[in-house]
Amino acid sequence: MQPSHRTIRLTAIALGVAGVISFGSAGATGFQIRENSVKNQGRAFAGSAVSEKDASVVSNNPAAMVNLDSTTIRGDVTAIDLTAKFTGNGTAAAGTPLARPMTGGNGGDPGDVTPVPALSIVVPLSGSFEKLTLGAQLSAPFGLKTEYDPNWIGRYSAIESEVKTIDLTLSAAVKLTDRFSVGAGFVYERAEATLTNAVDFGGLICRMRPAACAVPNTPYGPQRADGLAKVKGDDTGIGWILGFQWKPTDRLAIGYSHRSEIDHDLEGTVTFTKPASVAPLLANTVYNTAPGGAALTTPSTDTLSVSYAFSDQFRMMFDAQKTDWHSLQTVEIKRFDGIDISKEEFQWEDTMMYALGAEYDLNDRFTLRGGIAKDETPTNDTHRTPRLPDNDRTLYSVGLTWNANEHLSVDAAFTRIQIDSPDVDIVSTSGSTLVGKFKGHANLFGVSAQYKF
Repeated sequence: MQPSHRTIRLTAIALGVAGVISFGSAGATGFQIRENSVKNQGRAFAGSAVSEKDASVVSNNPAAMVNLDSTTIRGDVTAIDLTAKFTGNGTAAAGTPLARPMTGGNGGDPGDVTPVPALSIVVPLSGSFEKLTLGAQLSAPFGLKTEYDPNWIGRYSAIESEVKTIDLTLSAAVKLTDRFSVGAGFVYERAEATLTNAVDFGGLICRMRPAACAVPNTPYGPQRADGLAKVKGDDTGIGWILGFQWKPTDRLAIGYSHRSEIDHDLEGTVTFTKPASVAPLLANTVYNTAPGGAALTTPSTDTLSVSYAFSDQFRMMFDAQKTDWHSLQTVEIKRFDGIDISKEEFQWEDTMMYALGAEYDLNDRFTLRGGIAKDETPTNDTHRTPRLPDNDRTLYSVGLTWNANEHLSVDAAFTRIQIDSPDVDIVSTSGSTLVGKFKGHANLFGVSAQYKF
């Protein structure tokens, strides 16, 4: 069934704004990024809520900041290298007499090397406030970038997708007893997005004005007059985090944290680039630059971590993390004058990530670590798009810490992510179909330095 003319005329805004949240992350499923600590990465993110000697706990579990006994500054950067390849085919103007096979290649490798930075500081207080620890972190918890060749077979669904989020987290922890602490944090989040996709203006003209396509040697028709829709938008939102840490024995530590949802009202502008052959027929229409927006809720997360020291040199960690992706069911796109534009279906489901890691102190200078994790996808075969060719994945990590001296330590980590091949079978807003399969993987290279005053 073809979309109505009204929907066809307005779907570029819908595709762009909804595309902000249908954007895949190589670091984790959905559009989540966990890479705020190279030390955690080396354990496949196991033990993130009970980390020792790691200032990244500011946002992973503020209660664990009490593990640091002096002011500590930490800087992390992880380069995420996503590789993907599409195999399949498509049909332009599917379901109409004008239907014909889609032209174009497989899009090339949509991934690129993307750095993800984080900066943390933890400050234990003294005197009358000696049980209080404060912390702050800048991090990027959501978003990445993909870009296909502009003339690829799925160009009407996606070309460029770039999402950037920056979080400022301010946290405090209180050590209630020698073995139990609680913590809380305030999260200020800024989100920016840029998205592009091709628009089949030639096919649109034929559906709007069939007589125009009946003329011999007409320039109109599916894939004969492609244009471009570009959407840019941004917003800020506020959230919070709560957590606790309990150490029932000297060897066992248990931590839990909850990060809240953060609501965004994305505000953006869609810009159309129209070929000269169709521009006169589309003058003074919704295919001129226009504002639009949509509500977006980034998901809450619940993390349970356990760490056990089998000896003074050897420790193992476990993480179970739930991400509440059910907040992303549909996205309703509205113009700023209140007119409904479109409703995009996602129907995402909550996911679980399980991680098991270990680390071994070779000596006072060097610590080796490794881990494996299983991460579920929130997507499904019915609504999956090439903006998010996501599926379940397995993470394999190794890492190393070098304690240069009593103040400075340096961490390095490598993670290989194997992604189950996802299927795509969708109809674009230009009325074309795309059917096929993606195969991909990702490599994560991380390095960090931490200084303890």
